[in-house]
Amino acid sequence: MSDSSGKLKLGALVALVVGSMIGGGIFSLPQNMAASAGVGAVLIGWAITAVGMLTLAFVFQTLANRKPDLDGGVYAYAKAGFGDYMGFSSAWGYWISAWLGNVGYFVLLFSTLGYFFPIFGEGNTPAAIIGASVLLWAVHFLVLRGIKEAAFINLVTTVAKVVPLVLFALICLFAFKLDVFTADIWAVGTPDLGSVMNQVRNMMLVTVWVFIGIEGASIFSSRAEKRSDVGKATVIGFITVLLFLVLVNVLSLGIMTQPELAKLQNPSMAAVLEHVVGHWGAVLISVGLIISLLGALLSWVLLCAEIMFAAAKDHTMPEFLRRENANQVPANALWLTNAMVQIFLVITLFSNSTYLSLIYLATSMILVPYLWSAAYAFLLALRSETYEQALAERRKDLIIGAIALIYAIWLLYAGGVKYLLLSALLYAPGAILFAKAKREIGQPIFTNVEKLIFAAVVIGALMAAFGLYDGFLTL
Repeated sequence: MSDSSGKLKLGALVALVVGSMIGGGIFSLPQNMAASAGVGAVLIGWAITAVGMLTLAFVFQTLANRKPDLDGGVYAYAKAGFGDYMGFSSAWGYWISAWLGNVGYFVLLFSTLGYFFPIFGEGNTPAAIIGASVLLWAVHFLVLRGIKEAAFINLVTTVAKVVPLVLFALICLFAFKLDVFTADIWAVGTPDLGSVMNQVRNMMLVTVWVFIGIEGASIFSSRAEKRSDVGKATVIGFITVLLFLVLVNVLSLGIMTQPELAKLQNPSMAAVLEHVVGHWGAVLISVGLIISLLGALLSWVLLCAEIMFAAAKDHTMPEFLRRENANQVPANALWLTNAMVQIFLVITLFSNSTYLSLIYLATSMILVPYLWSAAYAFLLALRSETYEQALAERRKDLIIGAIALIYAIWLLYAGGVKYLLLSALLYAPGAILFAKAKREIGQPIFTNVEKLIFAAVVIGALMAAFGLYDGFLTL
């Protein structure tokens, strides 16, 4: 699992990738996908996602091997390639995405418990928020005891959550009906889904959400026993999760029709299995989801603290985030993270934030860090940096970097203007921490180019604030 010095071995790194990718998303996938696309568009969308995300996995693998001195993954690559403010923005955006995702996980967890205990409702009742708050601080104090111990518990929950997924796939494989799957491939019977291109675009944010965590191993690169394991863990984790996601999504479309799936309550995997085997199927998936969410919460709390700590270590974030406790856990980063989760949990009581709207916002926040990582890998190959003796490898990495970059830009387009503006609203206040970090080391805050970028972010944030006030933008 890990050696005596507390370094993480390959198995623990793979579990961090799989654990942070398989959270709640996969359990809601049948309904989430059917709500935005028919069978044909789903298959096209998965093909695009598989190629795009595989190139991103290769980007993280290449950068881990070619730039072993850069710790902290997504944020370090943005900083090395595009300057301090871009590096800061990547760390800030990734951090917000991660804890917003945790808020979404808490809502989904207590919505699932609502299946057994109606007092929790849809996961945003007063009882659910009290329960979520107690659990949040229990996880918080568990992580404070040590990264290594938390990573071990994550390994156990990762194994536990995979079991119901394997059972679901095997049962649905035998119950799969080709005539149901091929009944209305292009969703002609549901014209409100729009054109095939529209359907593909609409399902894109859901596919990205279920893959967030692909960079999990690279965030922990400084704690890996062997640097080469970081890239291996990323690719092994990606292929494992892709297989599960496609099986769950495609097999469901052969059990129930697209309109039937679109109407299901989440976690929709439970209803699909109940349709095949009866009530015990729903109970099995609900229990699997609860274990899965607990494991994912742990993974993401670790990732949140680690990204802020790594950024503080090289003065991109303020110094107070660099403090570790006696167990070498970045304690201040952890307190700040979970305080934000707590505040947003209370906000879900007063706004009708559903799991899906939280997820879309979390996804749009992570698109910028992914874009800069892909751009940096492309830039290294373009400049032949670190490729002096490896021309064939340079050509291959140039193509992979270019595809990953095009995919990242396409994702921003698929997300749409609404989420881009809402992201700007969350990115803008981060400049306060950036300015504090710069003052601590006596450097000017922005370069001239960064001033222009910051101005664009502020304009976007003001437009979003006005949009929320005026009502033409909603969460």
